[in-house]
Parts: sequence; C-alpha cells; structure tokens
Amino acid sequence: MSTAPRIGRAVGVQVLLWAYAGVAFGPLLLVLLGSLRGNREIMREPLGLPTSPTFENFGRAWANASLSTYLLNSVVITVAAVTLCTVISLMAAYPLARWRFTGRALLAAYFLAGLMLPIKLGVLPIFYMFQSMGLVDSRIGLTLLYAAGGIPFSVFILMAFLRGLPTDIEEAARIDGVGELRLFRSIVTPLSRPAIATVAVFQLAPTWNDFFFPLILLRSSEKYTIPVGLSRFFGEFSTDRGALYAGLVLAVLPLVVVFVMASRQVVAGLTAGIGR
Repeated sequence: MSTAPRIGRAVGVQVLLWAYAGVAFGPLLLVLLGSLRGNREIMREPLGLPTSPTFENFGRAWANASLSTYLLNSVVITVAAVTLCTVISLMAAYPLARWRFTGRALLAAYFLAGLMLPIKLGVLPIFYMFQSMGLVDSRIGLTLLYAAGGIPFSVFILMAFLRGLPTDIEEAARIDGVGELRLFRSIVTPLSRPAIATVAVFQLAPTWNDFFFPLILLRSSEKYTIPVGLSRFFGEFSTDRGALYAGLVLAVLPLVVVFVMASRQVVAGLTAGIGR
C-alpha cells in the first residue's frame, strides 16, 4: 500500500476523533464558561465568553440550594453501590471463569441475560417491591438497586479478564495447601485490579448521574442525590442560571477527577481482559 492513502486515512481518523471530542466536550465547556458569568450576561448572550469572570455563582449554588447535602448523598450512595456491586460481581465471576462444574454455562448465561433487559423496564415491580419492604424514600434501597443493576455488566467484564489469567499461580498455591478463600483474597483479587478499576469506573458514572430512580423512589428533599437536587434550580432558582451552571460544574468535577486518576487502570483492564 502506498504512503499517501495511509496518511490520508490517518488524517481522516484524527479529524473524526477531534470532531467527536468537540461534540462531547463542547457542552461541558459552555457550562464551565456559564458558571463564571453573571445572570444578566448569560441572558443577554447565552453562548458568549465571560467578560468579567466571577466565582460568586459557586457560593450561591453551595449555600442556597443545599448542594452540599445532595453531593454528600450522591457520594455515599455511589461509593456504597459501586463497592457492593464490584465485590459481589468478583465473587460471582471467579468461579464462573476458573472452575468447572455442572450448570456453569447456564449460570453465566443467567447473569449475562441482565445485559439485554434495561432495568428501567421493571420500574413498576421495583417500586411495589420496595414499597412492601419499606425501602421507598430510603438511601439503602437506592444503593441496593444500583448495586444489583450493575452486576450483569460487571460479571461480564470480570469473567473476560479472569479467563485470561494464567493458572500456574493458582495451581502452585493449591499444591502448597492454600484454601480457596485465601487464594481468592490474596492472589486473584490483587491480579484483578485493572478489571476491578474498569468495573468501578464504568459503574460510577451512570450511578452518579442517574436522575430516574432517585426521582421515583425518594420523597424527602434531604435525601436527594445531585441530579435531582439540581433540578430544583428550574423552580425556585429558575432565574439564577449562573448558580445552575456552577452546580453542574461541581456535580461533574468528581467524575472527571476519578476518570483521570483511574484511566491507566481502565485501559489496562480493557486491553488485558476483553482483548484476549
């Protein structure tokens, strides 16, 4: 193949990637710029640049909209749900990927079937079940729901990764008399850190950003998560657009920090697991 077509194809790929990045990060940039502008300036020119940048919007969003309470609720629910989902998924994926027993394929198919059914389709049965269990308007119920909803995808990723790990270490440990529990805790779990990071990060974003289930299952405003809490700006704070943008920036910032810190582990988990 000549050099010119290869260069042209590489340039085309780069253009497409940069175009996608612009589409993806463009709204975030507009929100960030809007958080530094006053309300009159935003109303006069919604897509303009800040002429006199100010951080007062962040103070108003934090003080007037109980943003600290919503952020705390989101942190507690998200961390608990992601941790519970990851632990259960790893405990399920390990025997499905490494052991041989009757019904293993059927059990794995049962877990993976959850990927085909969006959890929102079961909102009515979930609501009635939670109501009968006293879990409506409960952060514990919301945590359990998110943890259960993320298990099919997490098991799929972890199974793919664990199947690619060499068996030599496990066999040597069993010969030395190491039990299955200690083998799982001391050998399999540390080796699975890239896949664990991948699962945790991929479950973090949809749990943190979910608006649907907190709106349906939570009744008390002091238990709202950040997406539902920000929706209050459209009522009582409908004219304070600067504070709304500042609240959106504060809501997105934790996700950006986590993704930047875990990006290397995520890439390692995807390439070492799914790529095999």
